[in-house]
Amino acid sequence: MTIRKVWAVARKELRQASRDPLTLTMLLGVPTMMLLLYGYAINFDVRHVRLAVQDLDKSARSRNLVASFVNSTYFDQVADLPAGADVERITERRQALGVLVIPEGYASDVEAGRTASLQLLLDGADANTATTVIGYAEALVNAENASLAEENSGGRAQLAGIDYQPRVWYNPELKSTQFLVPGLIGFILMLTGVLSTALALVREKERGTIEQLRVTSLRPGELILGKTLPYLAISLTATFIILVAARVLFGLAVRGPYFDLFLATVVYLVGALAFGLFVSSIAESQAMAFQIGIFASMLPAMFLSGFIFPIRSMPLAVQVLTYIVPARYFNVILRGVILKGAGLAAYPRDMAFLLLYASVFLGVSYARLTRKEG
Repeated sequence: MTIRKVWAVARKELRQASRDPLTLTMLLGVPTMMLLLYGYAINFDVRHVRLAVQDLDKSARSRNLVASFVNSTYFDQVADLPAGADVERITERRQALGVLVIPEGYASDVEAGRTASLQLLLDGADANTATTVIGYAEALVNAENASLAEENSGGRAQLAGIDYQPRVWYNPELKSTQFLVPGLIGFILMLTGVLSTALALVREKERGTIEQLRVTSLRPGELILGKTLPYLAISLTATFIILVAARVLFGLAVRGPYFDLFLATVVYLVGALAFGLFVSSIAESQAMAFQIGIFASMLPAMFLSGFIFPIRSMPLAVQVLTYIVPARYFNVILRGVILKGAGLAAYPRDMAFLLLYASVFLGVSYARLTRKEG
């Protein structure tokens, strides 16, 4: 082995790589993009939590308490609920992550030196966020108690302070598995759905068997359908296995309608498989299809879908980017159906996006593959 021979091979490889702009983009552009994107997206801080307020006291003290929550920047007040409002519906439809309930007589209890009650109702479907929010609320209530103690330093009767009572719905024990397993379903299905169809058609190109299929009586639509239906069935079977395993191993039961869960999963999978077909139409090798599939499906489904990191804690530009990630909407539906017992009627926007995503990539993939076939 000589340096001259090694250099000759290396120079040849560099020349070939320079002639393939897609490879250069994957090798140079993707790491840079990942560093910038996920360096900003990965943030464990929770800010601007959507908070509904049910102030039954309507006093200056209660308004000051609400203002302390909002001014902390941890909470954004999104609704002012009247007495008798369906607070569970607010959290079920994700209009708010929490509901702050201030009972009637709050101010009079504080003034009389009695213990004043305060309740925070939280959506525990995202256990990590709920735990963090409980900590924020406790800190704010402690600050309010300290303010009351300072106010009382003039020699009045001892104030009992505020009794803060957090109550977590849907996942009262705040088990991380209850939050992670639904997200894992969306992550796994997106990854396997995209890669299965992407690699299947590119494999035909590499082996040259795609040319044999072209001379048969198969229409492009029939070929696409025949290639995708088996993977749709396999992915649905994988979903069933995951749900059974989650039930047996983690005690995670599906509380909502099974049909709604099945329908949402089918639409989501059709979108993933269609995107895989699109990848196969632009990739010329299995290696390239794999790289594109991983970058375009796995990474967004993990980091930009709300699966692990709260979307509202990301920079605004990254938040905008998450709107084109189908796993974001599927995770909302999964957690709603599995943890909250809700149906698809509670999530029309999320279902509409999944339908739009599947329709667009089915149309684009069919157009590209038909043009290639013709």
